[in-house]
Amino acid sequence: MTSSSAPAPASPGAQHSQGPLRRLTARGRDEAHRVSSPLELFFDLCFVVAIAQAGVQLVHAVTEGHAGSGILNYAMVFFAIWWAWMNFTWFASAYDNDDALYRLVTLVQIAGVLVLAAGVSRAFDHHDYLVVWLGYLIMRLAMVAQWLRVARSAEGAERTTALRYAGGVLLCQVGWLGLVVLPGPARPWVFLVMVIAELCVPVYAEKGHQTSWHPHHIAERYGLFTIIVLGETVAAATVAVKSGVDEHDALGQLLPIAAGGLLIVFSAWWIYFVVPIHGHLRSNDQAFLWGYGHYLIFASAAAIGAGLEVAVEQAVGKAPVSTLSASAAVTLPTALYLLTVWALHSRHFKVGITQQLILPVTALLVICCTFLGDWAVLAAGLVSAAAVVTGVTLTARMAARERRSGTPEPAA
Repeated sequence: MTSSSAPAPASPGAQHSQGPLRRLTARGRDEAHRVSSPLELFFDLCFVVAIAQAGVQLVHAVTEGHAGSGILNYAMVFFAIWWAWMNFTWFASAYDNDDALYRLVTLVQIAGVLVLAAGVSRAFDHHDYLVVWLGYLIMRLAMVAQWLRVARSAEGAERTTALRYAGGVLLCQVGWLGLVVLPGPARPWVFLVMVIAELCVPVYAEKGHQTSWHPHHIAERYGLFTIIVLGETVAAATVAVKSGVDEHDALGQLLPIAAGGLLIVFSAWWIYFVVPIHGHLRSNDQAFLWGYGHYLIFASAAAIGAGLEVAVEQAVGKAPVSTLSASAAVTLPTALYLLTVWALHSRHFKVGITQQLILPVTALLVICCTFLGDWAVLAAGLVSAAAVVTGVTLTARMAARERRSGTPEPAA
């Protein structure tokens, strides 16, 4: 998933041939108006099922007093979900020819993620990863089939890259069997080793030839998935609040949580999309850091929704956890989201130390809100919204100064 120093030539046959089967050749990085396809949007939507299942199980673990093991299981399951999405997204950006076979193989991958979602509860409750592994197997075999199609159509270094991807994915899938067959204490170490192995596959595969992914298309794909994850957060929090009101008539206790949660999600959307990140995705190092770093953005965004559910259940007396723990379930993932968005996005466009410090300071203040008792979530939401207002104000003032001075306006 690295970028090429020079744009790959466009593949007219892949885009204009009308046959049901076409050669799976590289698309050009200089294509105009490259946008997400309906199949890609459908693919993303089906991943929400797995994300929702992971969030539900995280809520159960935290409310039952098993936060440590719950977070570990959540991190493991979410990595499987995110990495399968990553594999498809970067491949599709470089090789999507939208023929009948490509569509069918992608639908097989969607079936795999639904199988994975069905096994999430057993992975959390019984540390049984068999169904998750089977779902992953379906997705990864489909991905290998796509890379073998590329290898059949390619020559030289590009063919070598495709074969390296296919072989690396297969070897890693065998390695994930450790989560199924090895005893419980060894599984976290298996997970750590396999994460490193998976992350190294693209680095190794693209040593001699970089796939021709499209920067604007990739930025859009990541942005759309961020919206879907935030939407799942809103849906989970809404269901929790509705349940609390219907079953416990606790509107007064839940209003601060609902308002604070809404402000957090609105601010999270605003902060992510305030800068056009596709212009930053140029070099190999930038592509790896940015793409891999989104694991924390996606996982923390989804965890915010789980945290809001925990806060609601604690407020109505359904969860035997302290107010401090329930507040931390919201504020800590919110702070992590703010810091990772700043590190991957915002810092590249901020001018001056004041603008650079907005999100790191906001993250620190959100963590401090944890200790405000029943008002913690509302306070975190207000702090997040204040960060947006401050950023917009500073940018507007800088733009006004630039206009008065007659010098070009820097990116904000």
